[in-house]
Amino acid sequence: MNPFLKALGHTRIYPLTDTRISGLSHENQVAELSSSGARVIQLREKQLSGAEFFTEAAAAVRTARKRGVKIIVNDRVDIALAVSADGVHLGQDDLPPAAARKILGPDAIIGVSTHDLEQVRLAVTMPVDYVALGPIFPTITKTSSDIPLGPDAIRKARQLLGDIPLVAIGGISESDSEELFAAGAAALAVISDCWTPQSDAKERRRRLFQL
Repeated sequence: MNPFLKALGHTRIYPLTDTRISGLSHENQVAELSSSGARVIQLREKQLSGAEFFTEAAAAVRTARKRGVKIIVNDRVDIALAVSADGVHLGQDDLPPAAARKILGPDAIIGVSTHDLEQVRLAVTMPVDYVALGPIFPTITKTSSDIPLGPDAIRKARQLLGDIPLVAIGGISESDSEELFAAGAAALAVISDCWTPQSDAKERRRRLFQL
């Protein structure tokens, strides 16, 4: 079985941490997300220094291990290796997946971000366990010039990927799930909808991880 799909377990939601939106440390976000049903969580950090992120990631991994949750580190292969994370998620400007595979080994879960169909076609040739495509909708969690692709891009990408799981990312909420799953997404990467608005965030997370 594909290692990423195996890690997801019973859920099709792939949450990413965000200290700015959640107001919580990465470790506390892992605790909250795993309590809601998350089985694999990506640590995403764009503000801290490498040393600071290492400390936070190490604490998050310790908590994840106690809860049987797998951790994927965004961008930083060095930190993923140093904290014994379960894998890494790479952007277009990060270390190539083949190089990351050499460093992290055959059992690491490696994903890659794509922003158009040409990048999806190239990803098929790479040693990756899943491909993320986005942004599907406008998003406030990432400053980017990438134009939202819309659900139809998921349908087109799915036809290119063969057996590689496709993850939809970018401005995704609970209400989008049915359409995106029908279009061919194996999982949905979610950030904001896990935390805001805070008035019903806990109940919304519970519903998300039942999808």
